Amino acid sequence: MKIAVFGGSFDPPHVGHEQIVYEALKALHVDKIFVIPTYLNPFKDSFGVPANLRLEWLRNLFKGNGKVKVLDYEVRQKRAVATIETIKYLLKNYGIEKIYLIIGADNYEKLPLWYSYDELKSLVEFVIATRDDIILPKELKKIKINANISSSKLRKHLNASFIPKSIKKEVLAYYTRKIMEKRIENIVKILDEKKAENIQSFDMSDRDYFVDSVVIATTLGDRHGLALLNHLKTELKNEGETFLNIEESEDWAIIDMGDILVHLMSPEYRARYNIEEFLSDYKSPEKEN
Repeated sequence: MKIAVFGGSFDPPHVGHEQIVYEALKALHVDKIFVIPTYLNPFKDSFGVPANLRLEWLRNLFKGNGKVKVLDYEVRQKRAVATIETIKYLLKNYGIEKIYLIIGADNYEKLPLWYSYDELKSLVEFVIATRDDIILPKELKKIKINANISSSKLRKHLNASFIPKSIKKEVLAYYTRKIMEKRIENIVKILDEKKAENIQSFDMSDRDYFVDSVVIATTLGDRHGLALLNHLKTELKNEGETFLNIEESEDWAIIDMGDILVHLMSPEYRARYNIEEFLSDYKSPEKEN
């Protein structure tokens, strides 16, 4: 059996990854392509998306294609796995005559740094997926890829057009939640630094509420509430947040950020109105019956 191996973090998978797989099937005439997500990249000390979720996304992406097998070998090890180890696993467990190892053009210069590189190059033939006009030696086998995208770029600037259609909904949902979590963490941190008390946040995104998240904090008095409000204005606007509306009184200020609502309340008002209980018990109208 002649195979190609395409490994990586896939954090997250994007249209460039998808294009590499299908171009490799056409160009290399292999019996099967093994797509192998890492648990942890050997050159990194952390990952963004948990390995099992990246594995699930890849399986959904290539579901129904009998020539593409998404292998969980490295994920099951729950550690960084050197490529040579994965290649030896494949050779031991599958009847393989020829292995093409697909790598991105940006990784080509780093190849000599890979663990057991000399042994690895004796077992595989490298195939380079071109990218960003990187100049490569003419003798190398190449797959021409047109998608100018990387997972790191996609994490920084989430662009739905670079996410494969078959997994777009789930990938966008994940990153939307993560972005919201970071924004809420930032708001809570700012309030905590300025001595707000009993800070609570509520995720309302699945309850058809008019905002996705609500943050409530107790002030120590009207001056403290005003100081908190001014500090949030300064810090959050520096982070690119937008305030659509602010309603304020001595005992209660409400900041409307479009998808986040922040309540700054005196102890008396917070006890009287008990918004926490309302939010905790809130049900979408269609779920009440």
